[in-house]
Amino acid sequence: MNKSQAVIACADLAKTYCEGKLCVEVLHGINLQVDAGAMVAIIGPSGSGKSTLLHLLGGLDKPSSGKVVISGTDINSLSETEKGKLRNQNLGFVYQFHHLLPEFTALENVCMPLLLRNGELRQIEQDAKDMLALVGLKQRVEHRVAELSGGERQRVAIARALVTKPKCVLADEPTGNLDHKTAMQVYDLITSLNRELQTAFVIVTHDFSIAKKMQRILSLDDGVLKLLSQEV
Repeated sequence: MNKSQAVIACADLAKTYCEGKLCVEVLHGINLQVDAGAMVAIIGPSGSGKSTLLHLLGGLDKPSSGKVVISGTDINSLSETEKGKLRNQNLGFVYQFHHLLPEFTALENVCMPLLLRNGELRQIEQDAKDMLALVGLKQRVEHRVAELSGGERQRVAIARALVTKPKCVLADEPTGNLDHKTAMQVYDLITSLNRELQTAFVIVTHDFSIAKKMQRILSLDDGVLKLLSQEV
C-alpha cells in the first residue's frame, strides 16, 4: 500500500496500564493502516482493548510505546492543543452513547465541531443543516435530544462527526445501544455516507452480522490485532 494514502496509521503500538506493582499489557505491537474511504471493523471479546485502541488512534490517549500517524503527522510530536486541532481537521468520533448535549437542539449539537473553527455562523448553521438532511433528519433540526428517538439521536451524532468533513470517523459500538433493526438502519446509513463522502470508518462492534458488511474485519484478542477477512 502507498503510505501517502493512509488517513491513520500506527506502528508497533502498545499500551500498558499499571496500578502499584501490577501492570497489564492491553495492546501489544499493533500495526494498522487505514486508507481514504476504507471501511474497517474491529471485533473482539469484552475487555480486549478495542476502545483503548480507538482512543490511541484518535489521539485521546497516549501509547506506552509505538506511534500513531494522522494524515502524515506523528501525533506524539504535538502538544495537546495541536492534537486537538489535528483531530478537528481530520477525525470524527461516534460512541455507543451519543453524548449529545441535551439542552441543545439537533442543529446546535451538530454545529459544535464547526464552532471550534471560528467560522462564519450563517455558514456553520447551513453546513449543519445540510448534514442533518443527509442523514435523514431535515425535519428534526430544531428538536431537542429528549424529543428524538434512539436511532435519531445516533443519526445526529453521526452528523456531528461528519459535519467537519473528516478523513476518518472512529466509531465505538455506535449501535450497541439500539435494537437490531435500528442498528442495521444506522449501519446502512454509514455505508451510504462512506460511498457518498469517501470518508473512512473504523468501527468497533461486537455484532459480527454488522462487521461483515465492512471491507475489512480485524480481530483484537490478547492484545494482538489479526486480519479475519478483506475484500479483494
